[in-house]
Amino acid sequence: MLSVVRVHLPSDIPIVGCELTPYVLLRRPDRTVTTDDVSEINPLDGHFLRYKWYRVQSDKKVAVCSIHPSEQATLQCLGCVKAKIPVAKSYHCTPKCFSDAWQHHRVLHDRAASAVNDNGNEEEELFGRFNNSGSGSSNTTLSASASSASLTNGAAPVYPAAITQRSGGETWFEVGRSKTYTPTADDIGHVLKFECVVVDAETKLTVGHSSTLLTSRVIPAPSPSPRRMIPVDGMGHLDAEGRITSSGSFTVLSYNILSDSYASSELYNYCPSWALSWPYRRQNLLREIVGYRADIICLQEVQSDHYEEFFAPELDKHGYYGLYKKKTNEVFLGNANTIDGCATFFRRDRFSHVKKYEVEFNKAAQSLTDAMIPTSQRKTALNRLVKDNVALIVVLEAKVNNQPVDNPGKRQLLCVANTHVNVHDGLKDVKLWQVHTLLKGLEKIAASADIPMLVCGDFNSVPGSAPHSLLAMGKVDPSHPDLAVDPLTILHPRTKLVHQLPLVSAYSSFARTIGVGYEQHRRRLDSTTNEPLFTNVTRDFIGSLDYIFYTADSLVVESLLELLDEESLRKDTALPSPEWSSDHIALLAEFRCCKNRSRR
Repeated sequence: MLSVVRVHLPSDIPIVGCELTPYVLLRRPDRTVTTDDVSEINPLDGHFLRYKWYRVQSDKKVAVCSIHPSEQATLQCLGCVKAKIPVAKSYHCTPKCFSDAWQHHRVLHDRAASAVNDNGNEEEELFGRFNNSGSGSSNTTLSASASSASLTNGAAPVYPAAITQRSGGETWFEVGRSKTYTPTADDIGHVLKFECVVVDAETKLTVGHSSTLLTSRVIPAPSPSPRRMIPVDGMGHLDAEGRITSSGSFTVLSYNILSDSYASSELYNYCPSWALSWPYRRQNLLREIVGYRADIICLQEVQSDHYEEFFAPELDKHGYYGLYKKKTNEVFLGNANTIDGCATFFRRDRFSHVKKYEVEFNKAAQSLTDAMIPTSQRKTALNRLVKDNVALIVVLEAKVNNQPVDNPGKRQLLCVANTHVNVHDGLKDVKLWQVHTLLKGLEKIAASADIPMLVCGDFNSVPGSAPHSLLAMGKVDPSHPDLAVDPLTILHPRTKLVHQLPLVSAYSSFARTIGVGYEQHRRRLDSTTNEPLFTNVTRDFIGSLDYIFYTADSLVVESLLELLDEESLRKDTALPSPEWSSDHIALLAEFRCCKNRSRR
């Protein structure tokens, strides 16, 4: 007879909006075991599994810490209560927690006081549209004031809540009847119970005992500080949702989302395990990406299985069509499904797909060694050059109703390159060679068609490095220190390290914008290179590695997603974190097509 061996929940802490799918191990009648689902539609040997989820509501009210939402609160800031700040933000688990968070916490008090002085009383104005409140309950030693959760991610329960049992001061409300359950705002602060039982398909009676598990208390999905689009030339305008738009404009997002295969607890031991888990991060990343409402999305470090099973179908629901290029696997030794790559999505109502080019640097390395390296040294050369990195180049055509008004009837094409350059700092020659190879390919496309270009990605190169100089300046100074690393002489002659594309970094536009209020944005740029101070933040590194370059003879920057500052990240926090689910930050730029000028 079919029986349940055990049930297990991979994630320790349930979070609002993040699916919970228990691992259920079954024993078949022939004594073999399986994790396959056995539904009522397809019973096995006359039996199937019935699932139920319950919210366990205790008579003892519990509040959760606003800083460490997996911890129970033991104290409350009375200043927050007096200032009518959302009650969930007033709770802390320990005096040390409150003390450590004070520099950030006092900002809430200052904003509340300022809002009162300005006769403002809208919480959304104070705390941003992504604000979420916490549990509607509190510890008996705390204030009894409460607020309901505003973050309502996840589907509403299909079945009406029903009291199924009450004992020992606990009440169980049924909230779901499928194997997977997505916690809602109503679950915050409560324990969930999963129940699995074998049922006779004919009689519909249960067989044997039910298998159950209890979760930790459900916590709200942490909300990062909202990032605004900032106009950089005064030509854009805000739409009803606060998005800057311009006739004939479009937006482009570039984001290294941190592959799950790299997100190890050893490397990111400062991030809570629940916030590092893929079930949590994928939902948080999706919310962030969709929230930017970009017309074109360039993602790096997208695992092949995650692209096929999650990002492609989920973004399809939001009107995006996706293209993907997986890294080659000549070096990678793990599961082929976990190889990451570059994914480019575009809105179907804005663009159509014209052509796709795939750049495999391994193939370019083979061609290079065959042409330049003596036979006796080719194996050594390939060991250095073959690193599995790729680039995805997509040619798009703007839909007719979105063409610029100064080009009626003309096809408006756009070339978008998305790449992830090699990470190893000791391979400066390989990084530069990969960037140079990509640019030479783009030059060939530019020579065959008069087409605006975008070059996006994680270049693993800091501002001022040789790869960055080649991109931004069109050449590399022969005396650049990075050129000292060239054991294969693949960078000779130095005069070949040039290109003719008029590329400019989008975020350098902040440095060229003058006006009241722009000083804070310029302070977030490196004064030498005019690049962001950081796009990658870990305990071991902080700096810029990600860029959006554009051809300045055919595109104009209209607006940019504001950069994060240290306060936004809470100075003691590296990435990823519960709020931000990658160790990189997203870059987003709005462009407008313009009439061509002469090339560099």
